[in-house]
Order: sequence, then structure tokens, then C-alpha cells
Amino acid sequence: MPSDKEMINHLIDSYTSLQRIKNSDDAEKEIDYQLKILKAKLESFGIVTTDLDL
Repeated sequence: MPSDKEMINHLIDSYTSLQRIKNSDDAEKEIDYQLKILKAKLESFGIVTTDLDL
């Protein structure tokens, strides 16, 4: 179970990502960037991301 600080950090990261997308001049490009970062984080924990794409 994540600690309170880990959960708060995750929520701050999520909020920041959404704000970046909302305020971006090119939302599609920003979404692609956010997905790239998220995939890298998942893969750093050994999670295979190839089957996550729709």
C-alpha cells in the first residue's frame, strides 16, 4: 500500500500533467509526450506496455 506522501505525489503529478495538456498550444503533441513519460515510468518497474495501446 502506498504511503500518504506517495499518493499525494502521484496526485500532484497527475494534476500537473493535465494542466500541461490543457494549456498546451498543441494538445495532441502534449498527450503523446505525457504517454511517452508514463510508459517509461511503467517500464522502469518492469511493466510491459506494448499491449496497452488501443
